[in-house]
Amino acid sequence: MLLREFYITEDSVVESVRTIWSRSGGKQVRKYRCTSGVRKGRIVARAATCNKPINQKAKITLKKTKRKTPNKIQINTKKTKRSNPASRRLKRINVRPKKRFAGRRRSI
Repeated sequence: MLLREFYITEDSVVESVRTIWSRSGGKQVRKYRCTSGVRKGRIVARAATCNKPINQKAKITLKKTKRKTPNKIQINTKKTKRSNPASRRLKRINVRPKKRFAGRRRSI
């Protein structure tokens, strides 16, 4: 028997992603929210992306672009989330099941 078998069990292994639904065009697609690492909280298309090293050049370029157009991205995002039917549908789908059915469940 090895020493590591005492400490590492399947229960202690934590996944670093959680599956969510997102928009791609007018469709709903499955994506992943990173729950740990340098991309914690970010939504990515593939689960493997959460552990990849960050591209520093792309990071700097995006920061420059966001500085040039300060509130334009936020305004457009809010408008889309209010009016686009796909976005409104996703808002309902992505609620965790425990929250979604909280009022309907009864304990016996």
